[in-house]
Amino acid sequence: MADEQTQSQNQTQVPPTIQPPPGQTPPPPMNPPPPGSPESSVRMWNMLCHLSALSAVIGVPFGNILGPLVVWQIKKNEYPSVDIHGKAALNFQITVTLAALVVGGSMFFCLFILAVPALMLIGLAGLVFAIIAGIKANNGEEFKYPWSLELIK
Repeated sequence: MADEQTQSQNQTQVPPTIQPPPGQTPPPPMNPPPPGSPESSVRMWNMLCHLSALSAVIGVPFGNILGPLVVWQIKKNEYPSVDIHGKAALNFQITVTLAALVVGGSMFFCLFILAVPALMLIGLAGLVFAIIAGIKANNGEEFKYPWSLELIK
């Protein structure tokens, strides 16, 4: 009988709450916007501006330029932030394409040994930076692409 009482007391006890040290305030909870909210929709389109460049990976010719261009043109008037993210993604992908064309063209001048690794690095950088920018855009943060020419203002 005493055993049953201690079990029922143990089950009804609430664990103590942990208080932050004196003088410190707890950080605010990071709650993403609920699905279907306008902010969630804006973040999704911002992310798609960057991640649509990955369509080149699945074999779409010049998909790294066409993907961000299509998303940007469709949604730039509806969401002002898509205009900003679309221009940034498009400028970077055009820069990556120009760099790849220049390095690829250098293969004809007996720089094959240097051109192949450089082309691989350019492609990898385009892939990695597009993914990082997409994640940051989905978190509501800005991302500045490195070494990006500002061709579209």
